[in-house]
Amino acid sequence: MITARAAATFEPVARSVATARAFVRDTLQGWGYTDVVDDAVVLTSELVTNAVIHAGTAADVLCLRTEDGVRVEIADHYPEREIPLQPAALDLGSLDSENGRGLLLCAALASRWGVEYSPTRKHVWFQLDLPDRPVGVRSAGPLLPVGLLPVTDERVRVAVAQVDSEGAVAAWNDDAVYLFGYTADQVIGKQLTDFTAWPQTPGTSTGIADALRLSRWEGSYGIRGADGRTIPVYGSHLRVRDPQGEPSTVCLLVRDYERAVLQTPVRAPVSDTAESRKTDPFEIFIGSPAPDDLDGLLQRTVERARDMLDADAAFLLLATDDETELEVRATTGLPSARQRFARVPVEAGTGRYGSARMPAVHEDLDAVPGAVPLLGNTGMRSVVTVPLKVEGRLTGSLGVAAEAAGRYSNEEALRLQFAADRIALAVESARLGELERLRRGSLSFLVEASDLLAGTLDRDQTLALMAQMTVPTLATWCAVYTIADPASDPELSYVLHEDEERIDGVKSLLTRISPPEPVRTPGARVWAAPSQAAHEAALRTSMRSIGIGDAGGLGSTTRTTLATAAAVGGETVVLPLVARNRVIGMLTLGKPSDDHFRQEILELAEDLSRRAALALDNARLYSERTAISQSLQRSLLPPGLPAVPNVEVDVIYRAAGEGNEVGGDFYDVFPIRDGAYGFAIGDVCGTGPEAAAVTGLARHALRLLAREGFGGPAVLERLNAAILDEGTRSRFLTLLYGELWPQEDGSALLKVVCAGHPLPLRLRQDGSVEPAADPQPLLGVMEDLELYEQEFTLEPGDVLLCVTDGVTERREGTRMLGDDGLADVLAHCTGLTAGAVAARILRAVERFAAEPPSDDMAILTMRVPEPH
Repeated sequence: MITARAAATFEPVARSVATARAFVRDTLQGWGYTDVVDDAVVLTSELVTNAVIHAGTAADVLCLRTEDGVRVEIADHYPEREIPLQPAALDLGSLDSENGRGLLLCAALASRWGVEYSPTRKHVWFQLDLPDRPVGVRSAGPLLPVGLLPVTDERVRVAVAQVDSEGAVAAWNDDAVYLFGYTADQVIGKQLTDFTAWPQTPGTSTGIADALRLSRWEGSYGIRGADGRTIPVYGSHLRVRDPQGEPSTVCLLVRDYERAVLQTPVRAPVSDTAESRKTDPFEIFIGSPAPDDLDGLLQRTVERARDMLDADAAFLLLATDDETELEVRATTGLPSARQRFARVPVEAGTGRYGSARMPAVHEDLDAVPGAVPLLGNTGMRSVVTVPLKVEGRLTGSLGVAAEAAGRYSNEEALRLQFAADRIALAVESARLGELERLRRGSLSFLVEASDLLAGTLDRDQTLALMAQMTVPTLATWCAVYTIADPASDPELSYVLHEDEERIDGVKSLLTRISPPEPVRTPGARVWAAPSQAAHEAALRTSMRSIGIGDAGGLGSTTRTTLATAAAVGGETVVLPLVARNRVIGMLTLGKPSDDHFRQEILELAEDLSRRAALALDNARLYSERTAISQSLQRSLLPPGLPAVPNVEVDVIYRAAGEGNEVGGDFYDVFPIRDGAYGFAIGDVCGTGPEAAAVTGLARHALRLLAREGFGGPAVLERLNAAILDEGTRSRFLTLLYGELWPQEDGSALLKVVCAGHPLPLRLRQDGSVEPAADPQPLLGVMEDLELYEQEFTLEPGDVLLCVTDGVTERREGTRMLGDDGLADVLAHCTGLTAGAVAARILRAVERFAAEPPSDDMAILTMRVPEPH
């Protein structure tokens, strides 16, 4: 009875033979049939070679599992062959012959085998029966002294998490609750990626999501616990199907130092057969198929190196471009989150043992503390390191370590060097590919950042953009300090963390420590104060919490402190924000506990800081000039409207242009003497600062001349002379000026002069509208003016409307509101207050056209209320 099946098709290329071997090996190991793996792989290799090399067609490989063994079928698609018509004796050839050797091996190794022909296909199949063995025994190891057994806690706990096809946690056992601090209710339904600290690299796609889609996977990563700390774990993943056929992944997790509980035993070395001599040495060490990304290749390398020398830990470092430093890129058996992207010098001391350019064996690190900085405080005693070189150039360093002293000799160094030589070229090729992807991604990132920063001149928005562009792309958290002037201290202006719940805690921590010293030196420098302060706060909190049974009993303040310590406890760097030869602030980037920045990220952050500094300084200058402009503009507006007895007065003013508070239109209402009030509404030719300057001149001159006792015509004639005296800065001006005397009988006497301005309109109680003055010459054009004033009385209920041409010249295509349109709107305003009349006029102007008004507008209304 067939209990499982697996099938794959391989293209007619030489590489397919190795891929088919790996497919059969992984399938049978996944089924637990390790006893027949080697025979099955040898037979598959020969038969697939016949199909893809000799027949030149694709090969179909089908594995069938039964209760007693496994059946493997290999089929090719060669259409032209002689089909046997009688059971003649089959010539199997000889071991020295290239043809027929696959069938000879089948006869020698398989329990049963056969060949089936069809007009277009040939099937060769073989059956391998499982040997008799005690029930339940899959593999066994030798007897070991007690001191060499793996170390565990008082009780081994295996966390079991089941993850559905969407990556969400579907099951979470009690050991998982104990190890990581989350209850089942807290994690079920959430993405497993929310809790994992998976080694990520910008520009690559390796991640936990990819591992969860593989049929089987083993390796190390981290789980972020409920207290914010990252817990290194060793995981074994198996992808299964439920009764409904839906795929899910079962994840078995133990503490990383207890990996022996789950780890698959190391395969026995392949015998020195003709097949093994043909195998690529790179495939022997890495396995097939090889990972197609740098992180996957490096992680596979350190795991195979550790297993090859039966080590407790392994690490791989890559050299920087100038070969002066090595950067940690992959580890196993070590706190990888803490060590990742940390840097150590290539030349750590004198002599060959202090240089990464030569192989080195350290029998006991306790005798030479600091000889291998990466292994400090890790418990490792003996270590062997070898260089990775390509064409004589140092590209990296590979090392393995053990907790016992004296574990390694020159023989192990030679074995490790042989493996390093096999993978050095592949690693360098993958590294160059990653660098190219990073450079392309960096260019796109900087172009987008420049566009965003150039799109705003608001200081607060610029600060927010700076932080949002760095988190989480470049860093886990970010803080921006600004410096108002050279004599000022740095001020914490913005804080952002990829987890919004951590922002307040990080901000609180940073406010308690002194800001970084502003230094103009370009580049990133390490700032240790945040991580030190976070660790000290966590230590004090933990000491106060001694006696609490579990994490669930911790108070909210304690949990916040510990979470902040984990969030800020990694490497922190400061980049100066320099613009126009002045330090205007600092950009601070941080990583979580024991994490480091890689050099490419710091270089990208430096490029970003230069662009951000200029954008921030431009926003500062714009804000300052806008504040000055607004202050000057507000000085040109009247301080307020006076209370006129028995007369309602209201004004609506709109200046055209963004950021303008004053334009070419102006208004004023002011007391002249007891019982007399002056009012004016005017329009200076043009808009902007030049028009606003004439506006200020006109308004202040009107007040001064009126209070000196000059009548309306004399006031305007002297204002006309003052405008002409401005010379080239002069602007012609239309102006309606008048004087108002409230009367005892409830009416109001007015005297007005309309110098080239739209005529004032008078609304009577019966709804009739008529002009209240005659047109006269405008100001600022002729020296000699003969102006006169006109007198009339506003009766109770009457309204006087004065506007600038921004109201009457409101356009929609070829249509214009005009004087007649304004009169029609005003005719429907009987009984309204002065403020309501002004608001209705403004609403009519805005609704007349879809586009916003492009000219300044001023609306001045005066109404004599009716007696109660």
